[in-house]
Amino acid sequence: MATIDFNNKTFSLIDNSENGKVNADTIFEYKQQGHVVTADYYGGTVTYGKIIAILKGDILDMRYQCITSDNQLKTGKAIATISTLENGKIKLALNWEWLDDSNAKGTSVYLEH
Repeated sequence: MATIDFNNKTFSLIDNSENGKVNADTIFEYKQQGHVVTADYYGGTVTYGKIIAILKGDILDMRYQCITSDNQLKTGKAIATISTLENGKIKLALNWEWLDDSNAKGTSVYLEH
């Protein structure tokens, strides 16, 4: 797989488990410096969120935190599998889990704008 560049890429949710906190109105704005990938996210059910990740080939090892629109502070981790569509857009398929008392797990899919 060719090296993926996340710098200045924007993503939106296209599929999510019911227990996820983001929705189609949540925007993810990515930056990258070497193998370190970060993102700010906001909108919909998220007031503000932050992702920090390590790029390992076609995998992003992610940690994230957010403040939801109902003032919950949430923290979690995810492994995102990266693929590139025929049109050149990046798709992220996440297996995630919340790191709180719920220990909820789920999946999400994001697509580059």
